[in-house]
Amino acid sequence: MNKHIRLSCILALGSCFFASAQSLQDAITKTENERFDAAAADFRQLIAKEPSKGDNYFYFGENYLKNGNADSALIMYKKGTEVHPTNGLNFVGIGKVLLLQGKEADANTNLFKAKTLGAKSANTLIELAEAYITAPEKLRKPDEAIALLDNALKLEAKNAEAHILKGDALEILHPTEGGPAIKEYEDAQKLNPKSPKAVLRQGKLFLRARNYQLALEKYKEAIKIDPTFAPAYIEIAELYHKANQDNNALESIKKYLELNTNNPYARGRYASFLFESKQYIDCIKEIEDIQKKDAGDAYLYRLLGYAYDETGNKDTAAYSKGLKAITIFFQKTEGKDFKYIAEDYKHKGSLLSKTGKDSLGALELQKAIDIDPTKNCELYGDMGKIWMKAKKYDKAIISYEKIPSCGKTLSGQNYYDLGRAYYFLAANKQKEKKETEAMDLFIKADTCFSKLTQVSPPTYPVGYFWRGKTNLQLDVKDAKNEKWLAKPYYEKAVEIVKPEERVVNKVNMIDACSYLGYYYVKAMKDNEKAKIYWNIVKELDPNNEKANAFFKSLTGK
Repeated sequence: MNKHIRLSCILALGSCFFASAQSLQDAITKTENERFDAAAADFRQLIAKEPSKGDNYFYFGENYLKNGNADSALIMYKKGTEVHPTNGLNFVGIGKVLLLQGKEADANTNLFKAKTLGAKSANTLIELAEAYITAPEKLRKPDEAIALLDNALKLEAKNAEAHILKGDALEILHPTEGGPAIKEYEDAQKLNPKSPKAVLRQGKLFLRARNYQLALEKYKEAIKIDPTFAPAYIEIAELYHKANQDNNALESIKKYLELNTNNPYARGRYASFLFESKQYIDCIKEIEDIQKKDAGDAYLYRLLGYAYDETGNKDTAAYSKGLKAITIFFQKTEGKDFKYIAEDYKHKGSLLSKTGKDSLGALELQKAIDIDPTKNCELYGDMGKIWMKAKKYDKAIISYEKIPSCGKTLSGQNYYDLGRAYYFLAANKQKEKKETEAMDLFIKADTCFSKLTQVSPPTYPVGYFWRGKTNLQLDVKDAKNEKWLAKPYYEKAVEIVKPEERVVNKVNMIDACSYLGYYYVKAMKDNEKAKIYWNIVKELDPNNEKANAFFKSLTGK
């Protein structure tokens, strides 16, 4: 999380520490356990005790960085270079942040300086390797990381951390071959059997190989080694979530929270888990509670916007809150070399549409599609829905017709919506007295509804109802040339609908049965057959004028 903490707050150390300072290793371990607040308190004590020791500043910076506070981390690293300019670690830290910011040239300058100063320091070489491993994907250098780690192991042959990171680098280089990485993790575990880190890494590797049971066993083994090792609880929660065991997942995530009481980062991860578990209302509540104390994190605004969009709540006020949240997210990240993902634009577009800003919503969805047209092709369907809602049928048609262009086939829902777009646009053309254009559009509508009947289950009548409506428009209305084109489709639809389902399909059933009743009266002179359909109309609408007129004609009234 990106908290913009002022330098004066960070360095006002004297009033913030406990009665007795912990060791540097204790503080580092708390960071690794994601107990960031507790670790920060320890680092403050250590700096107060040894203000000129560069390592203290570096690992305090690491605590901020791993907690998502890159700005505060950079402040701490820079302070470390000021108080101890010959310590290479803090130059590594500056390089890490610059890599995250995409400033490769500036990052390399600092990393080179770190390598020069720490050429004989196994610890500095290890941290340099981590910088190359954890950099953004396009800036990662796993080969260089391995070379640095091999040099570190020449200096300290029994350094477990070097083996862990070497395993990480090998996993990047050989993502389909877990053996080399596992060997490094196992070597690390032998060297430091009291550390859960190597065991957790093994679990993650098994998870990637879809060996879920072995992954779970490794996570539990990590907790057995250190019950305060919070990352293991998160991994267990996510594993249970994948297995659709959300109750077990929730139990693990709550244990994670217990270890990180009121830590915004921990609560943010909890909110993310609630979102992934589709517990959107709980996710919203958790984020809004966090924001009462800390409203600076852009990512939480992103997640809040997503959650409001996914609630399915018809309340416009809720969607307005979601739009406000995701707008703040974009404002906070604008101009910061932030890489937006398709979901950002997708949810913003959806929220804009749900709050009545249809045109703006469609523009945002187009941005999502532009990021990856093939992956996000289904968003053309969402754009189509937006234009349908706005009654801009020509634009809806353009959106749906783009779906095949990105290698996808239209779904039944797409055919339904596209057919209706053609139908309503044709109706508009009729009002404008453009009969030829209208007929062409009705034919296209009929083709879509025909496709809908082909891809739908046999018990789904909607496609047949709409084929009936469309063919009714295609028919020649002159009494001498009535072709009754709608008849087979209305008959099929009525046949499919069970008696107990008639009320659900009331409007369509009345239209279809009125048409068929009229057909048997006028075309076939078969009042008995017509009576079947008019009875259904009367059953659904006792005051229906046409049905009542038919039955009065039979009694001579």
